[in-house]
Amino acid sequence: MTTRIAPAVRKVIQLTDAEDHLCTLLDEFTRHLQENKNITTACRINGGWVRDKLLGMDSNDIDICLTDMMGVAFAEGFILDFVNLRSEEYAEDSRIPTEVKFGTPLEDALRRDLTINALFYNVHTRTVEDFTEKGLDDLQNGIIRTPLPPRETFLDDPLRVIRCIRFASRFGFEIDSDLQKAAQLETIQDSLAQKISRERVGEEIDKMMKGTGSLSARYVLSTDLKLYKSIYHVPPQITSIASSTPKPHDLSLRTATILHDLLSSPSEDSMSLHPTLRSYVLQEPGCKARLFLAASLYSYHGITYKDAKGKEQTLVKCAIQDGLKLGRQNHYLDGIPALYSASELLNGASLGQDKLKMPSERVAIGLLLRQESVHNINTGSQWASSLVFSLVCELVSASVREDAAECVQRYNALARRVEELGLDKAVDAKAILDGQAIAHAMNEKPGPWMKAMVNRVLEWQLEHPDGSQGDCLAWLEEEKSAGRIDLKELKAATMGNKRVNPDKAASSKKVRR
Repeated sequence: MTTRIAPAVRKVIQLTDAEDHLCTLLDEFTRHLQENKNITTACRINGGWVRDKLLGMDSNDIDICLTDMMGVAFAEGFILDFVNLRSEEYAEDSRIPTEVKFGTPLEDALRRDLTINALFYNVHTRTVEDFTEKGLDDLQNGIIRTPLPPRETFLDDPLRVIRCIRFASRFGFEIDSDLQKAAQLETIQDSLAQKISRERVGEEIDKMMKGTGSLSARYVLSTDLKLYKSIYHVPPQITSIASSTPKPHDLSLRTATILHDLLSSPSEDSMSLHPTLRSYVLQEPGCKARLFLAASLYSYHGITYKDAKGKEQTLVKCAIQDGLKLGRQNHYLDGIPALYSASELLNGASLGQDKLKMPSERVAIGLLLRQESVHNINTGSQWASSLVFSLVCELVSASVREDAAECVQRYNALARRVEELGLDKAVDAKAILDGQAIAHAMNEKPGPWMKAMVNRVLEWQLEHPDGSQGDCLAWLEEEKSAGRIDLKELKAATMGNKRVNPDKAASSKKVRR
């Protein structure tokens, strides 16, 4: 993938006043140790701070490496993060080092994941040190490369494969060809599955999606790396009983690319999203990350299996829950399955359809948006993001640009109509009358039947946006007097149900509006 967008690299690190004071303090303290305690050491700042400062970025994550000395002894009395320069050895079946010992700056640099993360800043000479002799060039040229041969680096710690992708997507750097080949090796893929906990994989994916979601998704899905099954893992015992085999992984890549293009299209383009749809996705914290992870899982869309209790589950949810061990943080586990459910509900939605006109346009569209999978604050679902994802899913199968543009305009028209009707504000509105008020008005004891009546009240509300509680009560009394509310039938339909599905508790008689 060619996505070179790296910023210019500075030749000299410019310290803030606080950083300059820290470096001076460390330099003076090491001289104090030498002169008063006959202890010789040197301090170097390493890793991400050096990389970010060279790229002109601020960083408050300062790690300090010491020569031939443990951090605890040096930092006694200080609140700072000090570690010793070290070398490491690994067992074949674990990414946890089996032996850690004092090392030279070169040994410490070589054990790191990437050359751009293996740079040091010597606080005594105030210079950048590149012991791998590749870090500065790779930073300047926008290359993601490992200090040691990538196969060796990945076998020691397979999680570094995913970290390489994260940094490549974060900075828009290109992944070295040798690194790509190593990532494809079966031994590396097996190590990634066996030596790395799924929780750690999920943590890395979460960081990527919250950072540069579009690039991250496309790097992970890239056919050059062949990491899809290793990262978005579904256990073989699940896939063997699934309703069908997963779709080709390039469909997930296509889905993520479509989402990226929609969010970045200029306003005058025929593929440009309605401003409300676009702004919500880009501004609501976590929404973009959720959408790109959902797009990444498109290969599993529509595939189900029966769990141990015989309950139908989806491969999308399995990949999130078992493959990435991501729960409801950022509404991944509950919000992404909801996005796919909403996409099925909204598929083909058009203002010209009768179902969006009856019994009236405002009621029909309002009830559609209030569907739990489309808009539900408890799962992070919001009508705008649901429309965007449904549009993306439809565009996956669009064969020509003209069809795609028509599809985008159809969804934009729906979004415009939502705003014109004021439904963007009504979608969260509570019923003007609660169950108790309805029961009192109907002169009936409270019961499960009230849930269905609350939904009728909501429907009346959508039809009468300026109506008051008094207006609604008058309507209820009129409906009851006219026999258009059959409480006996309603109670029979909800008998034994503590919770009522509003779709299954409709009245037997047409309600007059």
